Amino acid sequence: MNRTARAFWLSSPGRGEIRETALAGPAEGGAVVRTLYSGVSRGTETLVFRGGVPASQHAVMRAPFQEGDFPAPVKYGYLNVGVVEEGPDDLLGRTVFCLYPHQTRYAVPVSALTVVPERVPAGRAVLAGTVETAVNALWDAPPLVGDRIAVVGGGMIGCSVAALAARFPGVRVQLVDPDPARAKTAQALGVDFADPEDARGDCDLVVHASATEAGLARSLELLRTEGTVLELSWYGDRRVSVPLGEAFHSRRLTVRGSQVGTVSPARSGTRSYGDRLALALDLLADPVFDALVTGESGFEELPEVLPRLASGELPALCHRIRYQDPGSSA
Repeated sequence: MNRTARAFWLSSPGRGEIRETALAGPAEGGAVVRTLYSGVSRGTETLVFRGGVPASQHAVMRAPFQEGDFPAPVKYGYLNVGVVEEGPDDLLGRTVFCLYPHQTRYAVPVSALTVVPERVPAGRAVLAGTVETAVNALWDAPPLVGDRIAVVGGGMIGCSVAALAARFPGVRVQLVDPDPARAKTAQALGVDFADPEDARGDCDLVVHASATEAGLARSLELLRTEGTVLELSWYGDRRVSVPLGEAFHSRRLTVRGSQVGTVSPARSGTRSYGDRLALALDLLADPVFDALVTGESGFEELPEVLPRLASGELPALCHRIRYQDPGSSA
């Protein structure tokens, strides 16, 4: 049987289009999934859309089911929630998360699917990849009871880290961002908020996720002596200056990188990629994460929506993409 699906492709930097693609039936050990929602990762995905992935990172930045190559044409994305239509009996009709691009239907190995817990709404489950990044970050720099923590940069990743860090007993967590609109998000997450100039210092840990030089510099200023900045920002092909003069050495400060591409060394001996993703989905049972979904559009609107997200004309944390009704042939 000849079947097709529709997929979003970056045809050239700054320009996307919907393309029809052949849809194969499930191979042995595979499944066909009908997409319910996908999510646009405001940082990484808009950087890809602008063509900002440096050549040295083309291999590292490949998404699991990416087609094409950077800078373009490329089918890219990794926040997809759908329903299994064909496959093993124990998965039929189940809602699943997959690191798949924006596409109406797709066939993948069952091993690529993680069942979404029944208590987690499908529309919230698109945040699984983001919360997974936050889990890995907090494995890399685990807060201790009573720590003073600042999260600089109130995007998807920063807000996810703040929401999880606030669960540690006795901690002080402050979300730091120049956009006053993030104060409402911080309140929904149950954490304090401050403009960078007014942020509280003497921090044991600062998580930096603003992807700006100013944010990194301010993160170092907010540390106590021997404190740590955990760097989560992805700068793409931009060169970034780090202020390592003045009191950086005498205060014995640390800047540490963290990246979700590998399981944190602190847990790599006991946790797999699948364990980490399953944990992220379990954490999404908390409705507090609904505050991170700040907009929604239909799949057919993606070619118009992504340029607006990339330019900042359409402000968003996670912009959710909804797909057609189950009765559609697409």
